[in-house]
Amino acid sequence: MLHTMRWFGPNDEVSLAAIRQAGCTGVVTSLHQHPAGLVWSIGDIQERQRIIEAGNDRLVPLHWAVVESVLVHDDIKRGLPGREKYIAAFQQTIRNLAACGIQAICYNFMPVLDWTRTDVKYEMPDGSLALRFAWEDIALFDICILQRAGAANDYKPDLVKKVFNKFENSAPEEIKHIKNSILMGLPGTGERFEEEAFKKILLEYKHAIGETQLRENLYYFLRAVVPVAEEVGARLCIHPDDPPFPLLGLPRVVSTAQDIQQVIEAIDSPANGITFCTGSLGARADNDLPAMLKKFAHKIHFIHLRSVTKEPGTFNFFEANHLEGDADMYAIIKEIIIEEQRRNDTKDGITAIPMRPDHGHVMLDDLTKNAYPGYAAIGRLRGLAELRGVQMAIERAMMETR
Repeated sequence: MLHTMRWFGPNDEVSLAAIRQAGCTGVVTSLHQHPAGLVWSIGDIQERQRIIEAGNDRLVPLHWAVVESVLVHDDIKRGLPGREKYIAAFQQTIRNLAACGIQAICYNFMPVLDWTRTDVKYEMPDGSLALRFAWEDIALFDICILQRAGAANDYKPDLVKKVFNKFENSAPEEIKHIKNSILMGLPGTGERFEEEAFKKILLEYKHAIGETQLRENLYYFLRAVVPVAEEVGARLCIHPDDPPFPLLGLPRVVSTAQDIQQVIEAIDSPANGITFCTGSLGARADNDLPAMLKKFAHKIHFIHLRSVTKEPGTFNFFEANHLEGDADMYAIIKEIIIEEQRRNDTKDGITAIPMRPDHGHVMLDDLTKNAYPGYAAIGRLRGLAELRGVQMAIERAMMETR
């Protein structure tokens, strides 16, 4: 695997020097200053590359390995008439990235929310802080804070009763923390959703789109952009839904093995691939991660490795340490190595698949800093070190048996 870390640009508290010292040679970043629908110019892309590669003549080289993410405009997701100009902008951004030598392009098709957690400072038994998702708190936000029309019908009656009780008896600070965690916005932008604007866009989605239409809008988008990616040698890799089930009345269409199969079949091309995120997909009890990885290995252009601990019988989960939780990281990494060996033997595709340790607990000195939740330096450094150890052990064992 090509070891990388996500970097949010020059204002990121985690420096490029820290990423280099963690043992990475690849950087995963985006032009976060550009809103969805804007063409990324070659000049802007090259400027970001220049910053990343500064010092390569005397230090361990870094390069921009993966774009995460090029944002997909809401008009595309909702299938509005204005989508054509935004699709054209996405196509040109693909061309410009490829012209600069950047081929792996991660994107997602989640409506409104890029990812959702209800607690971004969930305290673990060792005092570190993790990310957590609680269905009860999503319901509380939906029913009592947003007061979305018909929201209570989306939850079981006993949960609705429990939610109202919690809302009435919780301290204002607790309710504010739930709301702020959910409305945090996109990583790297420094922005957050405003409550009224959020309610407005939810209403627009409700009147414009359901699950079937969202799928069709995704496939329409793919049929337009994948041929461009194939033409210029780029590799598109869709990120699964996080979490992988409907939220706040919004559909999700990249959550299961069947969903991924349909995305792949929408347009048959080596440029139409996936980002395999073990945390997002692992939040569903019916997703068998090693089996999914084996099935879709040839379509994986980018990997996020993390583990979640699910609470049985609920949709709740929290982000565990990378070798803990419910993900069988040994089996997962073994399947990745097998696929990389297949590619090396057959000369089929990129041999070293870019991987980043996704999310990490806030711990040690990072507890006094202000890094974006999930993206503090030390927790990810711990995760990367653990994952590299598993990788080395598996590769050594496989070499000895060949």
